[in-house]
Amino acid sequence: MANTANPLATKLLGRIYGRGRGGVFTPAHFADLGSRTAVASVLARLEATGTIRRLARGLYDYPVDHPKFGRVVPSTDAVARALAVRNAIRLQPAGAYAANLLGLSDQVPSKVVFLTDGPSRRVRLGNREIVLQRTTPRNMATAGRKSGTVIQALRYIGQANVTDEVSGILRRHLSDKDRRQFRSDLRYAPAWIAELLRRLAEEKT
Repeated sequence: MANTANPLATKLLGRIYGRGRGGVFTPAHFADLGSRTAVASVLARLEATGTIRRLARGLYDYPVDHPKFGRVVPSTDAVARALAVRNAIRLQPAGAYAANLLGLSDQVPSKVVFLTDGPSRRVRLGNREIVLQRTTPRNMATAGRKSGTVIQALRYIGQANVTDEVSGILRRHLSDKDRRQFRSDLRYAPAWIAELLRRLAEEKT
């Protein structure tokens, strides 16, 4: 068990335990508790005791221990959220990962791409690679919205592969709020995607 005699360590552990196993974090998540140097020192000690795991430089998790498979690699979404907090950036799922999130592909990609308005970066976790790819403000205009994920997924699939089945899957993912947002975000999509979004937005539910 980690030594909690240090008040800062106690506060960090309280926050880590509060997030639960599988939580991913960076020193930035504890910036309000102490100086960068002090936080980094506590995290290094917690890693040394095995309480937390270092995934990459400045990136840690409170790992899940599976009785059969051992320590489990954290979810892509958890890692992405932690990186977004650390770098104060926005992320937009793209490529095969965006398609998978929407149910347009059953394949879970080993290379997960997020578009970002921050610096480009790669993080390898086991056999999975998370790629942050800096892009244009136009591509980030819909970040964090369903429309953004749909636009990027359709870019990946390509116009020639948009079938009635694809349209049906997208339709099932849309709420009334999503449809209203689509109408506002048409201007950020290529013409063929904008036309599809327009049709989906105008359909009666």
